Order: sequence, then structure tokens, then C-alpha cells
Amino acid sequence: MAPPTPTRAAFLSAVGCYVMWGFMPLLFMGQAALGFSAPEILSHRALWSVLFAGGLVLLAGQSKQVRAVLGQPGTLAWLALATVLIAVNWGLYVWATTHHATLEASLGYYINPLLNMIVGLWLFREKIDRWGWVAIGLAAVGVLFQALALGRPPWISIALALSFGAYGVIKKRIPVDAQAGLFIECLLLLPFGLAFVIWLQAHGLGHGFATLEGFGWALLNGPATVFPLVLFAWAARRMPLSTMGFIQFLAPTLQFCVGLATGELFTPLRAVSFAFIWLGAGVFAAAALFRARAARRAMAETAQPV
Repeated sequence: MAPPTPTRAAFLSAVGCYVMWGFMPLLFMGQAALGFSAPEILSHRALWSVLFAGGLVLLAGQSKQVRAVLGQPGTLAWLALATVLIAVNWGLYVWATTHHATLEASLGYYINPLLNMIVGLWLFREKIDRWGWVAIGLAAVGVLFQALALGRPPWISIALALSFGAYGVIKKRIPVDAQAGLFIECLLLLPFGLAFVIWLQAHGLGHGFATLEGFGWALLNGPATVFPLVLFAWAARRMPLSTMGFIQFLAPTLQFCVGLATGELFTPLRAVSFAFIWLGAGVFAAAALFRARAARRAMAETAQPV
């Protein structure tokens, strides 16, 4: 089966979700400054996301589809697996951005596009040209330098890349609309998030309901979680994984800037690491531009009357 052809709407959706994710660390840092722990932030994401996801389902008129999916054990099982993967991804990312590891988290989202290219080749028969392989090789060298800079493998980066890469594959394969699928994932997470928030409040440890400011920050987790995920799921079903992977470089670049702006350690060895990764991204971007121009020229020549 040929890969889907990207549309303008799908492209803009992909750009929008990655820009939102790029600035997401600021939301979690703001909550951490008020005393929120990473588990509490994750619990409020689960709690408030279901309300906003449910609202989108109603607006899209997909309530019937939600009921249908809930009666399909096979599809529901795949959505449950996607829920586990995104919960792992959220938890790691929230912890990293609230423990001065935003740069390492950004590396994970630089790795993920490369993983998408390889998975797209393996599962969806998407093609990678020689420049794509050069880009992958350069970024792989960058990952090795990052391991040297940290003095250990970049486990957070690797786990973030693998969890979100697998989540993207599942979302691409499941025949469920973006809003309906996300709402069901949020429903599956709701009991865990609600239970932990109640436990925190009962023991006087919660911050989400302690003050109006805390409640406002906690509530923001809902739209900040739901909107980019809906855009991602919608775009992922309409674009090749390799194209999604290229656009995804936006998010880690913005995350990297946030990490630097908040004073995280940036050593010369780390600079070398990111230089290789950026070079790989640049090679891939240039190759994509040349391919697009060649395709436009070919279409123009075909359209000319004989």
C-alpha cells in the first residue's frame, strides 16, 4: 500500500502540534515553581484532559464512534497499549523538564524522527534515499557524543523516543478518528489520575486545589495535552511517517532553546553532540526540499501540452 499523500491541512496540523510541544516545558516548570511534583502534574494531565477531549468528541459528533470502539475488544486493546505508551512518555517528559533535564529530553525528540524514518521503511514501505541515511548516521553520532557528555547512555532520551515512536505507529494503524481515540485514552487514564489527586488532597499535599493560581495552572494541563495530541493523531493518519519525522524537528529545537534559556548545563561535548544532530536534520531538510522541487518540475512538464 502506498504511503498517504500529505495535504496542506495535515502539514499545518503537524507544525502546530510540534510548536505546542516545543514550548510545553514552560507549563511544567511553572507548576513545579508552585510546588507541584512530577506525579501530581501527570495526574492533573489525566484528570483535566478527559474533559477537553470529551468536548472535542461532542463538537466533532463522534459520540457514536466512541460507543462503537468501546464495544470492540481488539481496537480497545490497541488503544489501551497506546495509553500505556503515552503515559510513560508523559511521565518521563514531565520529570525531565522539572528536574533540569530539558536538554536531554529534547535529544529524545531529535532521535524520534530518525526512528520514524526507519519504522516507516520497515512497516509502511516508505522510502529513504541515501541522504536520509546520511542524516540518520549523523544523528546517531550525535547520540554517541551525548552519551559521552553525560557519562552514561541518555536513557531519558532513548525512552522518550521509543515510547512516542511506538505510540505514533499504533495511532497510524488504528481505524479510529483522532478525537474519539484520544478521548478513550484519556478515559483509561482518568481513574489513576483522579485517585492520586484525591489522595494528595486528603493528605494536604496537593497544589492543584490549594490556591486559585494553582488551580489555573492545573487546569491548563487539559488543553495543553489534548490539542497537540489531536493535531498529531489527525496528521499522522494522513502523512508518511518520514515526513512527520522531519517536521518533528521543530519540537526538540524549541525545547532545546527553553533548556538553554533556563540555565541548564551545556558543555563543549554536548555542543558537539547537538552539532551532529543538527547537521543530520539539515541534510534531511535539504534533501526533502530538492525532492519537492523535482516533483513540482515533473508535474509541470507532464501538464504541458504536447
